[in-house]
Amino acid sequence: MPSQHPEEVGYGHVVEGYVTRMYGGLPRYLVLNGGRFLGPRWWHTTRFTRHMIADAAAINDEELEALLGYEWRSRLTAGWLIGVDRRERFRARIGDLLLACEVCYSGGAYCFALARCGTHADAEILTAYLDRYLPCTDLHYDQPAALGALLRLDTLLGTRHADRFIQPDGLWDEWVKGVGRLGYPRHTPAEQRRWTDLQCEFANGWSRS
Repeated sequence: MPSQHPEEVGYGHVVEGYVTRMYGGLPRYLVLNGGRFLGPRWWHTTRFTRHMIADAAAINDEELEALLGYEWRSRLTAGWLIGVDRRERFRARIGDLLLACEVCYSGGAYCFALARCGTHADAEILTAYLDRYLPCTDLHYDQPAALGALLRLDTLLGTRHADRFIQPDGLWDEWVKGVGRLGYPRHTPAEQRRWTDLQCEFANGWSRS
């Protein structure tokens, strides 16, 4: 999926309007990526969340497509906007992008969006991602975010998709050992579930839905 600047499709305004808007000296995409807005002490949380709710409702599908067709900052922001507004019609698009793993950082936003949409179809995408990338024990992509989202959906849907990944000495344990040898932290399923819950419950408060 080649990258295309939004200007090339007549939506040059979307990067400045949605991606690089500043909060406390930081552009929106960095605030989203770092999760700073989830902490109780960040002074800009109220303004930041108010703007996220408004922008998630106001952005049209063509503008979102323009963001999804560009680089990681734009794709990350689009994933969050899709998730906040629960735009399920983008499920297949973000699923394709997640599985392609073309750029860094944005995959976590796709997992958030799938967790927010909260259906069996979203769980199937996350399961397919983990089936493809957990066996790659030398690749640290978005496996933690995908597992956290899948665990949340299993609870919401009454399913057990994640069980076979997190059984002792299963795919998750082998992946953690592999990337641990490369210097990455030892993620636990419980930690990843808590992080997804924190994101989604915070977004539930933003959108009241």
